[in-house]
Amino acid sequence: MSLSNAILRGVTGAFVLNSGLGKRGLPTESAQGLQGFASTGIPAVTKLDADTFGKVIAYSEIGVGAALLTPFVPKKVAGAALGAFSAGLLSMYFRNPAMTESDGIRPSQEGLSLSKDVFMLAIAGALVTDK
Repeated sequence: MSLSNAILRGVTGAFVLNSGLGKRGLPTESAQGLQGFASTGIPAVTKLDADTFGKVIAYSEIGVGAALLTPFVPKKVAGAALGAFSAGLLSMYFRNPAMTESDGIRPSQEGLSLSKDVFMLAIAGALVTDK
């Protein structure tokens, strides 16, 4: 593993892993709020009950973060997992008009927290396409 890949994987993996660990044991009310927001990008999540959704999100983030941090997971596999994860986050950003300015691209104040996920998509692209 090159130093640049280790940096991309380490920083991003630690961030995503920490986020997932923080969502373990999410109270039902918090899971419902997160699910409602997620449904703006991925409507199918409404088919899950809130507690199941909370567990799926937590363990998905833990899995993606662990894949990035584990050296024997191929960079293309870890990058693909990160790409799918960040694409889901960006779908919420682009499908929710409150997240962007009137042009549908630039983030509004409410959208700043999700717009940064474009960096994770770029990192995923770098991992998948690196030779």
